[in-house]
Amino acid sequence: VDFVIEAPKPFYVEPLFTRDPALITDVQILMAMMALKGIYGEYGVQSMNHGIGFATAAIELLLPTYGEELGLKGKVCSYFALNPHPTLIPAIESGFVKSIHCFGGELGMEEYVQARSDIFFIGPDGTMRSNRANAQVAGLYAMDMFIGGTLQIDKHGNSSTATANRIAGFGGACNMGCDAKGRRHSSEAWLKCGSEYGVQEEQIGPMVRGKKLVVQMVETFGDKLVPAFVDELDALKLQENANLDLPPVMIYSDDLTHIVTEEGIAYMHKCSNMQEKMAAIRAVAGYTDIGLQENPNETKALREKGIVKTPADLGIDLAKANRSLLAAKNIKDLVDWSGGLYNPPARFRNW
Repeated sequence: VDFVIEAPKPFYVEPLFTRDPALITDVQILMAMMALKGIYGEYGVQSMNHGIGFATAAIELLLPTYGEELGLKGKVCSYFALNPHPTLIPAIESGFVKSIHCFGGELGMEEYVQARSDIFFIGPDGTMRSNRANAQVAGLYAMDMFIGGTLQIDKHGNSSTATANRIAGFGGACNMGCDAKGRRHSSEAWLKCGSEYGVQEEQIGPMVRGKKLVVQMVETFGDKLVPAFVDELDALKLQENANLDLPPVMIYSDDLTHIVTEEGIAYMHKCSNMQEKMAAIRAVAGYTDIGLQENPNETKALREKGIVKTPADLGIDLAKANRSLLAAKNIKDLVDWSGGLYNPPARFRNW
C-alpha cells in the first residue's frame, strides 16, 4: 500500500445482496413458482444472473423444495454469474448449483465461500477471486437468462428503475438484460427462445438464431400502492430534469422476453407485433390503469396461443403458494444451512 487517504466520513460496506427470508411474501412465492415452472423448467435454463430482490430470493429458496418437486435438479440453475447471495446457500447445499463466478463479494459470506471452492472461484491464498469485467462479459454472451425486478414497465414493455429525480440503481441489468447479437454459441434455452421469437423471420428470414431470456418480475403495485405498470416511464421526466440525451431505460421492450406478475406470465417474445405485445402486458397488469384496459377476448386469444399463462394455465395450486415452501424461513435458517459458516451482519441477527 503506497497511500492511505482518510475519508471525510465513515464508509461502510453494505450487504447489497442479502434478503431476509422472513420478509418474503406469499405473493412473491406464487410468482417464484410460476417462474420456476413456466420459464426455468419450460426452457431448461442452466446459466443465468439473478437481480437483487425478494422475488428472485424466493426463487432461490424454492429450488430445494418446489424445484425438487418439479424434478428440476440438474436441469436448471447450474451456472451463475452472480455475487454470493446468502439465499442461494440451500440450493448450493442441495446440489443444484455447480458453479458461481462473482462480480464481487457479499458481507458475511466470506467463510462460506472459502469453504466451497468447488462452487466459487478461490485463489491460492484461500480467498474468493472475482472479476466484475469478466462477469459482465459472461452476462452479455454466456448467460441464457437474466431475471430481476424493476420499478416501472410502460405500456410498450420498456422498463426502468429511474424516478423523476434519480436513478435507483441499474447495476449490471443493462448488460445482463440485453440480447447480445454477437453470440454464436448455442444452448437449449437460447435456441428454444429464439425459435419462438414472433418477429424473427421478418427480421432475418428463415435463418436460425437463438435469443436470451430477459425476465422482469414485478408485483402490479409496489410500495405505498404505487403502480408498476404506467403509460409513460418516469425516466422521461428524469431525462428532461437532468438534460440527458436519452431517457435512462434499463431494459428495452425488444430485449424483454417475459413479464411475471401475480396475475401470470406474459411471453412477450412470442408476440408478432406491438399491438399483441401491449395486449399481453395489459393481461398481467392487474388493477393498474394499464391493466384495467384489458380486453377479456384479447386475453382469451393470447392464452390460447400460449402468449399469456395464468397460475391455473400452469397447473399451480394457489393454496401451496405460502411460506411453508421456503427452504429457509429466516436468516438463522441460512446460517444453519451453511454449517455456521455464514456470518450475517448484525442488523440481520435477532437471536
